[in-house]
Amino acid sequence: MTPFPAPNRLHVWWARRPLVASRAAILASVLPADADRKKFMHVLGIHGDPVEAQRKMAQAKRSGIRVDDPYRYRRAFTYLPGASEVAALRGATGRDAVPVVLDPTAGGGSIPFEAVRLGFNAKANDLNPVASLIERATIQWPLHFGLRVGEEYQQLADRFRERVQETLAPYFPQIDAPERIDTTYLWARTITCPYCAGVVPLSPNWRLGPEGTGVRLKPNAKAKNAAQGRACSFEIVSKAKDHSEGTVSGGDATCPFPDCGRVVDGDEVKRQAQAGQMGEQLYTIVFKKRIVTKTKTGKLREKWERGYRAPRPEDDVSELLQAALAERLPEWEALDFVPSEVYPEVTNDQRPHHYGMPRWRDFFSARQLLGHCAAVEVYRELLAEDERDRKLTDIRRAAYGYLALSLDKLRDYNSRMARWHSKREVMVNTFDRHDFAFKWSYAEMAPLIVGLGFDWALEQTGKCIKELVALLRPDAESTGTGGPQGELLAAASFTPPKTEVTCRSGADLPHLGDASVDVVVMDPPYYDNVMYAELSDFFYVWLKRTAGLVYPELFTRILTDKDQEAVANPARHAGRKGAKQLATQDYRDRMAAIFAECRRVLKPNGVMTLMFTHKATGAWDALTTGLVQAGFSISASWPINTEAEGSLHIKNKAAANSTIFLVCRPRPAVAEDAEPEFWEDVEPLVARAVRKRVAEFQKAGIRGVDLYLAAFGPALEEFSTHWPLRRGTARVESPSTRRRRAPQTELLEQAVDPYAVTPEDALDAARREVKQWRLEQLTHLKSKVELDATTSFFVLAWDAFGAPHFPYDEALRLARAVGVDLDSQIIGRLAKKNGDSVELWDSEMRAAKGTLGSPEGSQGMIDAIHHAAHAARTRTLQHGRDLLEKAGLLKDAGFSTALEAALEVLPPSRSFTGVELDGLAAAASNDFEALENLRRLAFADRLGEPQQLALWREETKA
Repeated sequence: MTPFPAPNRLHVWWARRPLVASRAAILASVLPADADRKKFMHVLGIHGDPVEAQRKMAQAKRSGIRVDDPYRYRRAFTYLPGASEVAALRGATGRDAVPVVLDPTAGGGSIPFEAVRLGFNAKANDLNPVASLIERATIQWPLHFGLRVGEEYQQLADRFRERVQETLAPYFPQIDAPERIDTTYLWARTITCPYCAGVVPLSPNWRLGPEGTGVRLKPNAKAKNAAQGRACSFEIVSKAKDHSEGTVSGGDATCPFPDCGRVVDGDEVKRQAQAGQMGEQLYTIVFKKRIVTKTKTGKLREKWERGYRAPRPEDDVSELLQAALAERLPEWEALDFVPSEVYPEVTNDQRPHHYGMPRWRDFFSARQLLGHCAAVEVYRELLAEDERDRKLTDIRRAAYGYLALSLDKLRDYNSRMARWHSKREVMVNTFDRHDFAFKWSYAEMAPLIVGLGFDWALEQTGKCIKELVALLRPDAESTGTGGPQGELLAAASFTPPKTEVTCRSGADLPHLGDASVDVVVMDPPYYDNVMYAELSDFFYVWLKRTAGLVYPELFTRILTDKDQEAVANPARHAGRKGAKQLATQDYRDRMAAIFAECRRVLKPNGVMTLMFTHKATGAWDALTTGLVQAGFSISASWPINTEAEGSLHIKNKAAANSTIFLVCRPRPAVAEDAEPEFWEDVEPLVARAVRKRVAEFQKAGIRGVDLYLAAFGPALEEFSTHWPLRRGTARVESPSTRRRRAPQTELLEQAVDPYAVTPEDALDAARREVKQWRLEQLTHLKSKVELDATTSFFVLAWDAFGAPHFPYDEALRLARAVGVDLDSQIIGRLAKKNGDSVELWDSEMRAAKGTLGSPEGSQGMIDAIHHAAHAARTRTLQHGRDLLEKAGLLKDAGFSTALEAALEVLPPSRSFTGVELDGLAAAASNDFEALENLRRLAFADRLGEPQQLALWREETKA
């Protein structure tokens, strides 16, 4: 069991908001502005100093010295306000009736779940039926049925487990049991080499464990072709140097046979896959071995150790499996047990089609498909028996719903998209990423092992039910420190809040009357980040064959509804010019319709709070456009740290850790003949609002890309307050901007209005203010010399994104803020464009590319910085100093300012921090080391030590 709360563990959903953050959003939306802060924090479950606790944990990771319970209070999400506290909350809201909280795009259900825990009435809605089922299982069933539904589920799960064991046992032989149990099977997808006719097992590497355990291929080169045995056998080795080289990279395969060794082009790999010629080969079996030892007192102690072995002939059950499928599949297909639906042709992720998985059943191997279909068969048998015996009560139906979700859990870990994590030596589920990335090698779980497989999935769901009851019901007693458990106390005295879960478009909620909702709290769909419907089809095709028999109203379609989904999905517009712009416009229109429906059902004095985490300005522009079109203004905004984060100084990915809370209120209707305000008058107000708040945010610990995101809030507050807006003078666009707008102009078949104002204008103003603020901070206000535009881009890119790679669209906007042309002045000189991303180069890469420029920094001081760093790295420190002296830069204020800024943003190397970086971040850290040593040698009298090094030392001492 992980430390995540039960709602997260019950079933996969994408981009769930943390429970405590959701509770904070709801509570702050209903309480008056002068509410008691201490009581507010107490209700959230924050009964100590989490910032200090995180600091202690970070120190423990660096030092290796364990810290026992640095928080000193139970995890905040486990705290359930008591009856008196709930009554006080209701009184503090100033409302006579119990507040009604609506989430029109509820997804995994965090927001309505927390609304109920606060004693409020909850309205949860989502277009997606998988989400709707999860919401019922997370909120309604444990709330209304209590622990009784857990008991019903357990009885059902025990019956299910007994029957499925009988069905599947022959296909998972345990030859070495009971002393050694096979737990996981590792498979490589295979192709036939077109040059030598050998079977090529595909895997990017052959690592099994972190200590060097891996696989060596033993090709049988004597055979002429696959039919004669031209294939590989496998050997487990203990040292990394003995591993075979990976056989696939960048989609191209490499033949492992010594008499061939040729590269098989990726197009040929895909051709074989699409022709049904891609196979699979078992290459390793992971087992647990029973070890019995004696204690000092002579008692026997049993433990199980992990091990690896190569496949043996008796592990091959393919003939038995083929016979079973030949016998059973026709009947199963006739009874609709098999998910033979076609994977959509119009989709954001075409890789399943590219690699020969045109139907959902193809996501599973033959043995996995047999197991999952057998589970459906047993599920239906049990359901039919209960229907026959008239046992299908509401609580029993809920138990069947939970059983269906538990079978989904096993499918998530038992598909061809699951993989082996060699560093942790565990399986990784299908959705460790939000896509269908093809897995060249995959891991299969043995489903019948005691404590694993079906046992594990069924037990996990049972635990989640108990914890959900304990989290939702104040009459559930908590015992022990391992999480909520226990029995219901005085159940008759508990009256659950009213809940309603609906499955429809958030733009059409006819079951809700006008002005009937006190608060709307929502975590809107994340623009183009997650294609919820496309991903959820993986579960939908199975759930409609299980839970669909119990809750048929949810599963009426062949696949989930993608036409009404509010996401920016270019696939919907495939084949049309400007698909990306059309997708953005579609998202904007759908969000505007959802917001308009929220405005209809919201009371005149009601509040709508949005939680949004997205780095892309386009997402913010689309979201805000929808808001103002629906008649809302933003009255407040706050960045809330909600995401898991590593050290702020480990520069490895451009990730946002904060969620921005936007507080929105209905805006008074504007008279049709009212004159619009002018952007030229409002833009200074936007800049002033951002400058006022950015210092506050930074003081609170908001850094990097989060600082820019946090600034969007106050900018949009001011913008929405003055909407509608027009320009007094026409927008002047650069040639590059005109080029970018051209496709959109063509697409919409109308000229772009040069007097139009959009939320993106406010975001640009916010970015400019943060840019200026950060440059002042990074140079410590010691010099009035301003950085040139190119150097500013380099410095602020590292400062904002904390990584050498970041989205191209965001690089474009940063370039606009500092005044450079990204494509002509940055790409090919300081960085490269890699798909939808930009990768910054270090000095060594720039030297290799021949793009270092002038050592005098005539085209930008970043050139001089990199010349000096490269000289110090490749020759000597003194050589780097001499290069600067020859260029006349040792006393140049512009170079000193640039050096100071660079040393504050580049990642410190291991010699300063003890933290090992890799890839592009490690290369940049080598520049930091060279430049810091140059500072100490030649600039120590003018430039002090970088503040980030002092911060490292403070964290180490803390």
